[in-house]
Amino acid sequence: MMSGLQHFAFCRRQWGLIHIEQQWTENERTVDGQLFHKVAHDKDKIEKRGNLLITRGLHVKSAVLGMSGICDVVEFHKSAKGITLFSYEGRWQPYPVEYKKGLPKENAADEIQLCAQAMCLEEMLLCDIPCGSLFYGENRRRTIVEFSAELRAEVSRMAREMHDYWERGYTPRVKPKKGCNACSLKEICIPKLGRAGTVAAYIEKNLSEG
Repeated sequence: MMSGLQHFAFCRRQWGLIHIEQQWTENERTVDGQLFHKVAHDKDKIEKRGNLLITRGLHVKSAVLGMSGICDVVEFHKSAKGITLFSYEGRWQPYPVEYKKGLPKENAADEIQLCAQAMCLEEMLLCDIPCGSLFYGENRRRTIVEFSAELRAEVSRMAREMHDYWERGYTPRVKPKKGCNACSLKEICIPKLGRAGTVAAYIEKNLSEG
């Protein structure tokens, strides 16, 4: 699932628990996020405003990345450099917009997810998409994201790493950090265990003390 990229970028173990082990619990943050995304999808599939077409809940996939998912919003701006669309005259440039409830994050998880959406759209529509936007609900503003070669390479690298874990059925070990306390899976993950030593280290320590 393409949405797993954000989980993976935030925490490899969180992604493994959700997507490999099918573990999930809710907290206030996750429920608020789901309600926020529901608003983005809770309208007609296509809306036309002059030289702008707005689609919501658009399903996308990529054979190259081996991923599929749903875009919150994909805008099509009338442009000579765009693509043709059935039932609409002229050419239209795709522009993905991902909705996020809070504020911009310190890491690039949101940018990676949005870039993956653009790469899926490019593969499906045979076009180039240079940029998109992240809309943050807390400040009600858009942040433009340029889909640079470096960001695209990170998406591809991360996709390969995810597929490797998936094929092995391997859930990465926990790496405790500040964000653990806000994670809805904290009680399942038990991040404090990541600070414990290995069984071999425990045995060696006790043998040396004996």
